[in-house]
Amino acid sequence: MSEKRTDYLSWDEYFMGVAMLSGMRSKDPNTQVGCCIVSQDNKILSMGYNGFPIGCSDDEFPWARDGEDPLETKYVYSTHSELNAILNYSGGSLAGAKLYVSLFPCNECAKAIIQSGIREVIYDCDKYADTPSVKASKRMMDAAGVRYHQYHRSNRKIEIEL
Repeated sequence: MSEKRTDYLSWDEYFMGVAMLSGMRSKDPNTQVGCCIVSQDNKILSMGYNGFPIGCSDDEFPWARDGEDPLETKYVYSTHSELNAILNYSGGSLAGAKLYVSLFPCNECAKAIIQSGIREVIYDCDKYADTPSVKASKRMMDAAGVRYHQYHRSNRKIEIEL
Protein backbone atom coordinates (compact mmCIF):
# COMPACT_ATOMS: atom_id res chain seq x y z
CA MET A 1 0.00 0.00 0.00
CA SER A 2 1.38 3.41 -0.94
CA GLU A 3 1.12 6.45 1.28
CA LYS A 4 -0.82 9.58 0.42
CA ARG A 5 0.90 12.68 -0.91
CA THR A 6 2.17 15.09 1.71
CA ASP A 7 2.91 18.11 -0.50
CA TYR A 8 -0.70 19.03 -1.28
CA LEU A 9 -1.98 22.59 -0.75
CA SER A 10 -3.39 23.57 2.63
CA TRP A 11 -6.88 25.08 2.64
CA ASP A 12 -5.40 28.55 3.24
CA GLU A 13 -2.90 28.15 0.36
CA TYR A 14 -5.68 26.91 -1.91
CA PHE A 15 -8.19 29.67 -1.17
CA MET A 16 -5.64 32.50 -1.10
CA GLY A 17 -4.30 31.13 -4.38
CA VAL A 18 -7.81 31.30 -5.85
CA ALA A 19 -8.16 34.89 -4.58
CA MET A 20 -4.82 35.90 -6.11
CA LEU A 21 -5.63 34.17 -9.39
CA SER A 22 -8.99 35.94 -9.44
CA GLY A 23 -7.19 39.27 -8.99
CA MET A 24 -5.30 38.58 -12.21
CA ARG A 25 -8.61 39.14 -14.06
CA SER A 26 -8.59 42.82 -13.04
CA LYS A 27 -7.82 45.24 -15.84
CA ASP A 28 -6.68 47.95 -13.42
CA PRO A 29 -3.16 48.94 -14.48
CA ASN A 30 -2.06 49.71 -10.89
CA THR A 31 -3.89 47.48 -8.44
CA GLN A 32 -5.18 43.95 -8.93
CA VAL A 33 -7.13 42.58 -5.97
CA GLY A 34 -8.87 39.23 -5.81
CA CYS A 35 -11.29 37.68 -3.35
CA CYS A 36 -12.66 34.21 -2.61
CA ILE A 37 -15.55 33.52 -0.24
CA VAL A 38 -15.65 30.07 1.35
CA SER A 39 -18.28 28.19 3.35
CA GLN A 40 -17.67 26.73 6.80
CA ASP A 41 -17.11 23.33 5.17
CA ASN A 42 -14.47 24.65 2.73
CA LYS A 43 -16.59 25.03 -0.39
CA ILE A 44 -15.99 28.02 -2.66
CA LEU A 45 -19.14 30.14 -2.69
CA SER A 46 -18.05 33.12 -4.78
CA MET A 47 -15.11 35.03 -6.20
CA GLY A 48 -14.49 38.59 -7.32
CA TYR A 49 -11.89 41.08 -8.48
CA ASN A 50 -11.72 44.85 -8.74
CA GLY A 51 -13.20 46.39 -11.85
CA PHE A 52 -16.08 48.34 -13.30
CA PRO A 53 -19.74 47.30 -13.01
CA ILE A 54 -21.32 45.25 -15.79
CA GLY A 55 -22.17 47.51 -18.70
CA CYS A 56 -19.48 50.08 -17.89
CA SER A 57 -16.83 49.54 -20.53
CA ASP A 58 -13.24 49.28 -19.34
CA ASP A 59 -12.31 51.02 -22.59
CA GLU A 60 -14.54 54.05 -21.94
CA PHE A 61 -14.22 54.63 -18.19
CA PRO A 62 -11.00 56.05 -16.73
CA TRP A 63 -8.28 53.99 -15.07
CA ALA A 64 -6.35 57.03 -13.78
CA ARG A 65 -5.46 57.23 -10.10
CA ASP A 66 -4.93 60.99 -9.98
CA GLY A 67 -6.50 64.01 -11.59
CA GLU A 68 -8.13 67.34 -10.85
CA ASP A 69 -11.55 66.03 -11.81
CA PRO A 70 -12.58 63.07 -9.62
CA LEU A 71 -14.91 61.95 -12.43
CA GLU A 72 -11.81 61.25 -14.51
CA THR A 73 -10.35 58.79 -11.98
CA LYS A 74 -11.18 55.14 -11.42
CA TYR A 75 -12.22 55.57 -7.78
CA VAL A 76 -15.77 56.76 -8.35
CA TYR A 77 -16.50 53.91 -10.78
CA SER A 78 -14.65 50.78 -9.72
CA THR A 79 -16.10 48.03 -7.56
CA HIS A 80 -13.74 46.33 -5.13
CA SER A 81 -13.13 42.58 -5.21
CA GLU A 82 -14.88 41.91 -1.89
CA LEU A 83 -18.06 43.69 -2.91
CA ASN A 84 -17.98 41.98 -6.31
CA ALA A 85 -17.64 38.57 -4.63
CA ILE A 86 -20.54 39.33 -2.28
CA LEU A 87 -22.72 40.61 -5.14
CA ASN A 88 -21.72 37.66 -7.38
CA TYR A 89 -22.99 35.15 -4.83
CA SER A 90 -26.31 33.79 -6.02
CA GLY A 91 -26.97 31.32 -3.20
CA GLY A 92 -28.69 31.97 0.11
CA SER A 93 -26.89 33.44 3.07
CA LEU A 94 -23.17 34.10 3.49
CA ALA A 95 -23.58 33.90 7.27
CA GLY A 96 -20.58 32.21 8.85
CA ALA A 97 -18.45 32.27 5.70
CA LYS A 98 -14.75 33.14 5.42
CA LEU A 99 -13.37 35.67 2.97
CA TYR A 100 -9.87 35.43 1.49
CA VAL A 101 -8.60 38.65 -0.08
CA SER A 102 -5.26 39.82 -1.39
CA LEU A 103 -5.56 43.35 0.13
CA PHE A 104 -7.11 44.33 3.47
CA PRO A 105 -10.71 45.54 2.93
CA CYS A 106 -11.57 49.24 2.86
CA ASN A 107 -14.32 50.65 5.10
CA GLU A 108 -17.00 50.32 2.39
CA CYS A 109 -16.17 46.65 1.80
CA ALA A 110 -16.02 46.09 5.56
CA LYS A 111 -19.63 47.28 5.80
CA ALA A 112 -20.71 44.79 3.13
CA ILE A 113 -18.70 42.00 4.77
CA ILE A 114 -20.34 42.67 8.14
CA GLN A 115 -23.84 43.03 6.71
CA SER A 116 -23.55 39.80 4.70
CA GLY A 117 -22.70 37.79 7.81
CA ILE A 118 -19.13 36.83 6.87
CA ARG A 119 -17.35 35.99 10.13
CA GLU A 120 -13.67 35.81 9.18
CA VAL A 121 -11.34 37.70 6.82
CA ILE A 122 -7.95 36.33 5.78
CA TYR A 123 -5.90 38.96 3.94
CA ASP A 124 -2.49 38.91 2.30
CA CYS A 125 -1.36 42.54 2.24
CA ASP A 126 -2.19 45.42 4.60
CA LYS A 127 -0.21 48.20 2.91
CA TYR A 128 -2.88 50.81 3.70
CA ALA A 129 -3.04 49.96 7.43
CA ASP A 130 -2.41 53.58 8.45
CA THR A 131 -5.21 55.07 6.34
CA PRO A 132 -8.53 56.22 7.86
CA SER A 133 -10.36 53.73 5.61
CA VAL A 134 -8.56 50.66 6.94
CA LYS A 135 -8.57 51.94 10.52
CA ALA A 136 -12.37 52.33 10.21
CA SER A 137 -12.61 48.82 8.72
CA LYS A 138 -10.80 47.28 11.66
CA ARG A 139 -12.84 49.28 14.17
CA MET A 140 -16.13 48.14 12.57
CA MET A 141 -15.05 44.50 12.20
CA ASP A 142 -13.85 44.44 15.82
CA ALA A 143 -17.19 45.86 17.00
CA ALA A 144 -19.16 43.39 14.85
CA GLY A 145 -17.10 40.36 15.90
CA VAL A 146 -15.62 39.69 12.46
CA ARG A 147 -12.22 38.05 12.96
CA TYR A 148 -9.37 38.98 10.65
CA HIS A 149 -5.79 37.89 10.34
CA GLN A 150 -2.98 38.05 7.87
CA TYR A 151 -2.28 35.07 5.65
CA HIS A 152 1.05 33.45 6.46
CA ARG A 153 2.79 32.91 3.15
CA SER A 154 4.35 29.51 2.71
CA ASN A 155 6.63 30.92 -0.01
CA ARG A 156 5.60 28.00 -2.13
CA LYS A 157 5.71 28.65 -5.84
CA ILE A 158 2.78 27.39 -7.88
CA GLU A 159 3.16 27.46 -11.62
CA ILE A 160 0.30 26.81 -14.00
CA GLU A 161 0.87 26.44 -17.70
CA LEU A 162 -2.16 27.53 -19.71
